Amino acid sequence: MLGLDPAEAPPGRRADWLAARLRAAIADGTLAAGSYVPPGRELAADLGFARGTVVEAYQRLVEETLLVAEPRRGIRVEARSRSAHAANGMVHASTGRTTAGGPQPSEAHGVVDLAHGVPDVSAFPRAAWLRAEREVLDAATAAQLGYPDPAGMPELRETLAEWLARSRGVAAPPDRVLVTGGVAGSLSLLAQVLAARDERVIAVEDPSAAGSRLLLERWMPGVAGVAVDDDGIDVGALSATGARTAVVTPAHQYPTGVVLAPDRRRALLSWARDSAGLIVEDDYDAEHRYDRRPVRALQPAEPDRVAYTSSLSKTLAPALRMGWLVPPAALHGDLVGLRQATDLGPPAIPQLALALLLRRGIVERHLRTVRVRHRRRRDALVDGLRAAFPDVRIGGVAAGLHLVVDTEGADDAELAARLAAQGIAVQPLSTLHLGAPARSGLVLHYGGQPEHVLAAASPRIAAVLRASR
Repeated sequence: MLGLDPAEAPPGRRADWLAARLRAAIADGTLAAGSYVPPGRELAADLGFARGTVVEAYQRLVEETLLVAEPRRGIRVEARSRSAHAANGMVHASTGRTTAGGPQPSEAHGVVDLAHGVPDVSAFPRAAWLRAEREVLDAATAAQLGYPDPAGMPELRETLAEWLARSRGVAAPPDRVLVTGGVAGSLSLLAQVLAARDERVIAVEDPSAAGSRLLLERWMPGVAGVAVDDDGIDVGALSATGARTAVVTPAHQYPTGVVLAPDRRRALLSWARDSAGLIVEDDYDAEHRYDRRPVRALQPAEPDRVAYTSSLSKTLAPALRMGWLVPPAALHGDLVGLRQATDLGPPAIPQLALALLLRRGIVERHLRTVRVRHRRRRDALVDGLRAAFPDVRIGGVAAGLHLVVDTEGADDAELAARLAAQGIAVQPLSTLHLGAPARSGLVLHYGGQPEHVLAAASPRIAAVLRASR
């Protein structure tokens, strides 16, 4: 029926080939809307492929909403009205859904959204999370259903301490860990406690995440930008600001993607010791590494001078609004007291569910799966850009969920506007600077888009870049 010739599949890319052939069969009607695809085991036997290869191809099309998995019945082709749009990498204007399988910012207007940093949320382990919450509710004690510990549920703090020590080398005894409302919650708590201690200025990298800066400006009298170069934050310039607190992203600077160089790491830690200062280490996307070994966290080197924070936003999904903060002991009591005074503490049931998933290794298995997908998405975007524009300069590709394209002095806001007119949303690098931009570029977040959407968008992005030279 499908006329698949396995001899056409390139070595090492059988899942890519099969997904493309199935996608084309859906688009041209060979696989009719409502029909069922062959069971994975049968198709694998027919093609002489490993069953996992077929499962992977099917899963990609499920993510793209071309296929729908029906328990105990099989996998069928979705209704044509949605499939036709998905096959072309477009958004259904009336539903606001994309080929990635879920609504994202700007999608209701038919935009391929590369401006917002989200992981592959279509891969969220829904069934595992539901099972964990049911298990938690079945076994929850009266104490666990009462008012929560404002620092977070002990079960989660203990599990997080073990996980952070194993995955990031963080020195985090359970009684030092705070469960927060994501990195934003951590920064909000820290800024309020520091302001109450009469700290007047907090330093941030320049460029840096606009959302974090706005949050800090809400609570701190002054926010000072410190230049970032190819080796990371300029520690000499940091000292000149007079700030005693600095928020940094040393493992994968946002947005430039550079790694804090070893000599800068030493200098930054020395600055904190000499000034009795505080480093806020935002480890926002540490789990996503492709072409290099993980960069060790700063916190273990100076646990009394570094407040370490991260979240589930790039690991599972931003909607969970759950993160963690490992502050120096001297700040811990004030932070817990502020959390209690603010909202009594984080919700208990999601914390207990996450603790269960971490203890059983489900989060780590999920990360291994999405790391492969994210790498393929990165490769689709990078390969497409370089094929269409060989001279393009791309940074930050070794890790994370975004990359930066150098626009070499061209007005990046104008380039972003041209792409927006073509239905592609990107982030101009200049808008992430506090002061005059030192460089121009386009920040492209690829985590939330399927490979074929990125492959289709990349030549259009390259054409706009070429025209600006």
